[in-house]
Amino acid sequence: MTAAIRQYLVITGNYWAFTLTDGALRMLVVLHFHQLGYSPLAIALLFIFYEFFGVVTNLVGGYLGARLGLNRTMNIGLFLQIVALVMLAVPAAMLTVPWVMAAQALSGIAKDLNKMSAKSGIKTLVPDEQQGQLYKWVAILTGSKNTLKGVGFFLGGVLLMAAGFTGAVILMAVALGLVWMASLFLLKEELGKSKAKPKFREILSKSRAINVLSAARMFLFGARDVWFVVALPVYMATVFGWDHWQVGGFMASWIIGYGLIQTLAPRITGHSNGKSGTVLWAALLAVVPAVIAGALMAGWSAQVAVIGGLLLFGVLFAINSSLHSYLIVSFARGDGVSLDVGFYYMSNAAGRLLGTVLSGWVYQAYGLEACLWISSALVAIAALLSVWLPERTPQTIGNQECA
Repeated sequence: MTAAIRQYLVITGNYWAFTLTDGALRMLVVLHFHQLGYSPLAIALLFIFYEFFGVVTNLVGGYLGARLGLNRTMNIGLFLQIVALVMLAVPAAMLTVPWVMAAQALSGIAKDLNKMSAKSGIKTLVPDEQQGQLYKWVAILTGSKNTLKGVGFFLGGVLLMAAGFTGAVILMAVALGLVWMASLFLLKEELGKSKAKPKFREILSKSRAINVLSAARMFLFGARDVWFVVALPVYMATVFGWDHWQVGGFMASWIIGYGLIQTLAPRITGHSNGKSGTVLWAALLAVVPAVIAGALMAGWSAQVAVIGGLLLFGVLFAINSSLHSYLIVSFARGDGVSLDVGFYYMSNAAGRLLGTVLSGWVYQAYGLEACLWISSALVAIAALLSVWLPERTPQTIGNQECA
């Protein structure tokens, strides 16, 4: 086993462990506070700082990764998630909205430090000329992460029923603490540290490829979260009458399947993994939410329309997400990779923030159909933006291409 593969396995293991707790915590908070009688908008507000600080963290975290090394930013992310879990293990009377929002803010910082470090770390382990290998490694990391996030959703529902909210977060904090201590010893020092100390102003990308892809990513993930984050779980609990086990189990199954498709994306897209493929797959995805909304408005069975449509949406969204994840790592500069990746995932976090706020507000005011129409429009914008992507050439891979 080569040193690069060993580091890849450590990075992936860290990412897996973190993702399990992140997915479980998301489901715990949504279901627990829905059970307490919080409105969909109020639940969405609990995640505002989680998403907002994700925007800030990706922007600044990329700079820190280039200055300090990705091993340090990844371990800091693991530690902050432990602190966030411990904050939620307080007596029920202390679980006020501001307190939960503060814990979610820490969790958001932790999640995006961890993700940025993992995605950037792969770039440092694969030579630029091995683009096929890079695509496969990114797809495996991204897909397996989302599969485990789905397991985390399921785990959150199970833990809520078996151990209660407080017991669940304590168990996760202890488990993640063991992973963090192992990571301190196993992860290579100076991973991804830039040879030339980057200046703070360099956190804003000057690359046309990075900027266009980042804008498309923002609308793509806003399109997912506008109906997936708050609207869908609450809709299943209220309209379908599903209990926590069923909601958590279905959401888990969807994410697991979504992650598996992501790992297969290189086989599905083949060599169509550049500009034309990105536009095509986004255009196909834009049709799905509109069809689901139309079916609901036409009086079709809600369960058939939503569940069937959600499965198709998951397949197409997984392919889009995997393509984007590969392209950002491919286009990013070789030295100081975390600067470009951090900027890109800042846009990803901005899209999630937009989608989360809209998910609670639009669903509460206008229902699931409105969330779906907005989702379709946002994906269409992502497809149009992708038209402006440059074609991948030896000059654009691993280098800055200024607009």
